[in-house]
Amino acid sequence: MLQAAPSLMAVTLLEELQRRYPEKFADSVLRTLQRRVGQWRAEHGVEQEIYFAQEHPPGRLGLSDFTVADELDVSLGGLAFPHRLYQFALAHSGWRHVRVVLGGESFQSLAAGLQDALWMAGGVPEEHRTDSLSAAFNNLAEQEELTQRYQALCQHYGLRPTRNNAGISHENGAIEARQGSLKKSLDQALLLRGSRQFTDLPAYEQFVAETVRRLNARCARAWEAERACLKPLPARRTADFEEVDARVSKFGVFSAKSVLYSVPSRLAGHRLKVRLHSAHLEAWLGAVKVFECERLYASAADRHPRRIDWRHMLPSLKRKPGAFARWVLRDAMFPRSEYAQAWECMSARLPERQACRLMVDLLDLADRAGIVAELAQVLAALQAQGALPDINALRERFAPRQPAMPVVMVELPATSVYDELLEAA
Repeated sequence: MLQAAPSLMAVTLLEELQRRYPEKFADSVLRTLQRRVGQWRAEHGVEQEIYFAQEHPPGRLGLSDFTVADELDVSLGGLAFPHRLYQFALAHSGWRHVRVVLGGESFQSLAAGLQDALWMAGGVPEEHRTDSLSAAFNNLAEQEELTQRYQALCQHYGLRPTRNNAGISHENGAIEARQGSLKKSLDQALLLRGSRQFTDLPAYEQFVAETVRRLNARCARAWEAERACLKPLPARRTADFEEVDARVSKFGVFSAKSVLYSVPSRLAGHRLKVRLHSAHLEAWLGAVKVFECERLYASAADRHPRRIDWRHMLPSLKRKPGAFARWVLRDAMFPRSEYAQAWECMSARLPERQACRLMVDLLDLADRAGIVAELAQVLAALQAQGALPDINALRERFAPRQPAMPVVMVELPATSVYDELLEAA
C-alpha cells in the first residue's frame, strides 16, 4: 500500500488492515506501525525538498511584508480595531520598521511604509524584496498599474525590486519569521500593559513604535555596521498616494474607491483631484488643498462605507430642517451614538416636523458651543429618565458665561519721588 501511495498515514493503514483482517490488529499497534512507516519512508520514500540557508551581506537586502494583526484584539475608543501591520526589515542586521495599516494591502500602504523605513534608516539597500502582492490589486489592469508604480518607486530610490514566487513563503523567510516575533512581542507588551484598549490611533501607533524600538535595541551593533553600507537617500521622497478625479454632487458628497465622503457645501459642483494616502485623503481644487479627512476602506461587511461630517450639512439643515426625517444619509451623520438614540426617541414621541427642528437645534448647539461630548452625556441621561430634551433649557445651561473681571487699583506715585531719584543719582 505504501508503494502505491507513499503519503498514506499510519492510522489510515491500520484502519485498512483492521477492515481486511478483523480482530487481528488491535489499536495498540498504532505506535509500532508509525515507527515502521517512518523507517520505510526514510529508506524508500520520495525525495524531500532541501532548504538552503542564505548569507546576507550588510546593505544588500531589505524586505517588506504585511501581516494581519486582528489576533492582538486591540480596540480604539472602545471599538474593535481590525488592522494590518506593514514591516520592513534589513536581512543582515534584523533592523526593522513597522507601520500600522488601515484597510487591506495597497500600493499606498507599501509606498508610505517603505519610504518611512528608508528615511528612518538613513540609507537604501541594494535590493528590495516583497511577496507577489496579489492582495493589493483586484484585476489584471490594477496589477499592471501597481507594477509600473512600484517599478517607479524603486527606481526613484535606486532599489533593485525582486519578489518571491507566489505561495512560496519560505523564499521570504527573513521577513516572515520576523512577523511572528513582532506579533509575539506586541502581545507580550500588551499583557504587561494590562489593557488592549487605546484612546485613539496615535496612542496605539506610539505603543507599536516603542515596542519596535526595543526590538531594534537587540541588534544595535549589527545595525551600526549595516548602516554604514547603505546607499545614500535621494534628495526627496516620491509620491505615496493614488490620485483620482471626483465630482462633488448637489448632495454635498463625492465617491472615491466605493466610499462616500461629505465636503463643505461650497464645493458642490466642483471637480476635485483626490489624493488617496494610506490613512487619509486630500482633495485639491487646482493647486489649492480644500479638504482633508481620514480615509475609509470598503470591506466584506460594509462594501460602501460613508463618512458624513454633520458640520458640512448643518447650514443647509438649519434652512430646511424638515428634510432631516427621511434624509438617506441621516444615520451616517450623527456625531455620536447618543444623538442617534435621542433622534429615535424624539421621532417616536413628537410630530415629525417638531422632532426634526429639535434635532437640528441640538446639533447646532453642539457645534456653536463646542460641546459634542458634554451634550451627548446630557442626552443619554435624559433618555435614561424617559424625558425629552428642552432646547431652551440646554441653551441656557451651555450659554457662555461672562467672566468676572477683577477690580484693579492702580496707585500713581507722586512726581516728587522721581526728583528725589534723580538727585540721588
